[in-house]
Amino acid sequence: MRVLVTEDDEALRLAVKVSLRGAGFAVDTAVDLPDADEALSVNGYDCAIFDRMLPGGDALRYVAQRRQTGWAVPVLFLTGRDAVSDRIDGLAWGDDYLGKPFAMSELVARARSLCRRGGTSPTPVLRHGDLELDPGRHEARRAGRPLTLTAKEFAVLGRLLAAAGQPVRRPELIATAWDELVPPASNVLDVLVAQLRRKLGPPAVLHTVRGVGYLLR
Repeated sequence: MRVLVTEDDEALRLAVKVSLRGAGFAVDTAVDLPDADEALSVNGYDCAIFDRMLPGGDALRYVAQRRQTGWAVPVLFLTGRDAVSDRIDGLAWGDDYLGKPFAMSELVARARSLCRRGGTSPTPVLRHGDLELDPGRHEARRAGRPLTLTAKEFAVLGRLLAAAGQPVRRPELIATAWDELVPPASNVLDVLVAQLRRKLGPPAVLHTVRGVGYLLR
């Protein structure tokens, strides 16, 4: 699950990033609305977290303008403005509203709920051979055997299953589970794939495509 956090307070931005990463999220950060706009134009996100008042304007108005163009990413507003009228305004264009100060555990839980929402249609179960992955329930099985996967392993396996037996390039797999701070040459993906192969067990189903990436076969 990939999240964009837009917060101009450096200490709070770092605390939110660390908490979300510790919970298994891939996290990108922005300090103001132009910064957020650039990130949203380049990357896809499962949810976005905005401080309500940012340099350059009110994030609520920014989100409202995006909503009018069809943008549907779930949004959580963070703010010290916690009057009933403020919450009503926030929920008119966002999906959740959390007043400051807040517990990081609650923020993580709300972000996870928003990321899983991802729209009104049920998320289809992905299958390939004897592999089955249910994104809605966050469950994975092989030959009926439950698999205990980390959030990043689940994300990478889901992307490979969605490719229906076609190879998926390394940069795409890295972008699925990590954020922009992970360089394409990093070995984090190779380490994760090795762990995932052990968990999937025999016979081998996750294969390397030299110079390209990985595929399920």
